[in-house]
Amino acid sequence: GEKARYKANVEAIRLVKQLEAEGRYATEAEQVILSKYVGWGGLANAFSDKKADWAKEYSELKELLTDEEYSSARGSTLNAHYTDISVIKAMYDGLKQLGFTGGRMLEPSSGVGNFVGAMPADMTAQVKSWTMVELDNMTGLFAKYLYPNADVRIQGFEQANIPDGYM
Repeated sequence: GEKARYKANVEAIRLVKQLEAEGRYATEAEQVILSKYVGWGGLANAFSDKKADWAKEYSELKELLTDEEYSSARGSTLNAHYTDISVIKAMYDGLKQLGFTGGRMLEPSSGVGNFVGAMPADMTAQVKSWTMVELDNMTGLFAKYLYPNADVRIQGFEQANIPDGYM
């Protein structure tokens, strides 16, 4: 439910802040924790000071996040919804049927990178590089730590200056 998603987000945020402070990449076990971050879509209650049953979470977020991170997270509660893995797999099946043979991949509005993570193993070797663009600062950090070999750009897609030649 909502509280479980909230807890997974907070655990992942604490870890990504620790990784940044220590200046290191995530271990495999830590990547599992980071991958459970689901964003704030549908979790507006955690940002309301008027919901008594969310008062603890509201206070925790105010303490955990910087003002900028808090504002960005609160602003994403209406639109931060990730594509379901079954939809992503169907899209990859479609690419195979269309004759995908590899190249440079672009994931606009990438979130934490579910398209990168759900790519079938037989297609992964065909990808020369990934560029991921994510507007939300915190979510972009998760993508950077989950996929350190990708070019993760934390900015609006309209400002990303993406060159030609992507799939």
